[in-house]
Amino acid sequence: MKNIISIVWNSWLKRDKESILLFDSIAAASEIAFMLNGQWDGCNGVIMAKCDEVAVNTATKLLEATWCYQGASKAVLDRVTTDKILRRYAMGERNFINANLRGAVLASVKLSKINLSYAKLSLIDLSQANLSKADLTAADLSEANLSGADLSKAYLMRTNLKGADLQQTSLRGANLSSANLSEVNLTDADLTGANLSLADLRGANFNFCNLSGANLTGAKIIESDLAFARQ
Repeated sequence: MKNIISIVWNSWLKRDKESILLFDSIAAASEIAFMLNGQWDGCNGVIMAKCDEVAVNTATKLLEATWCYQGASKAVLDRVTTDKILRRYAMGERNFINANLRGAVLASVKLSKINLSYAKLSLIDLSQANLSKADLTAADLSEANLSGADLSKAYLMRTNLKGADLQQTSLRGANLSSANLSEVNLTDADLTGANLSLADLRGANFNFCNLSGANLTGAKIIESDLAFARQ
C-alpha cells in the first residue's frame, strides 16, 4: 500500500513540476509558448498543461535556447550594466533583446533606434531619454519613469507599461497596439497619431494629454477618464 501511495505521490509531483518551464530568455519563452500552445507568463516562464519534452527540446534547439523545469533549477536572465549598454551603443550596437535592466538609471541618455524588445525594464529611470524609433515590443516597463522621454515612432506593441510615469512624454506616431497602459500617468503627454488599438487604458491619467488622431479602436478605456484629454 505504501508503495502505491509513493508512486501516485511522486507521479503527481512530477506532473506539477512539469507544468512550469523556465527558459534562458524572454523571447524564447514567448515563442515556445506560441509554438507549443503554452501560457507565457510575460517573463521567461511557460505554463504547460502537458509537457512533451521532445517537442520542447526541438523548439529550444531551433531557437538556440536552453530550458529547465521550475524547481529543478533557475533560469537567470543576464543583467546588463548601464555602463556596458552605453558603451556598446556608442560603438554602434543596437540589438539588446532580452536585456535585464530592471531598476537601472538611464536618465537623459540617447538610445534612439535601440532594440530592447522583450527586455526586463521595470522600475527603470529613462526620464528625458531619447528613445525615438526604439523597439520595445513586449518589454516590461511596469512602474518605469519615462517622464519627458522621446518615444516618437517607437514600437511598443504588447509592452507592459502598467503604472509607468509618462508625464510630458512624446509618443507621437508610436505603435502601442495591445500594450498595457493601465494606471499610467499621461499628464501632458503627446499621443498625436499614436496607435492605441486594443490597448488597456483603464485607470490612466489623461489630464491635458494630446490624443489628436490617435487610434483607439478596441481599446479598453473608461470614457470618463478622457474628460480632460485633448482630442
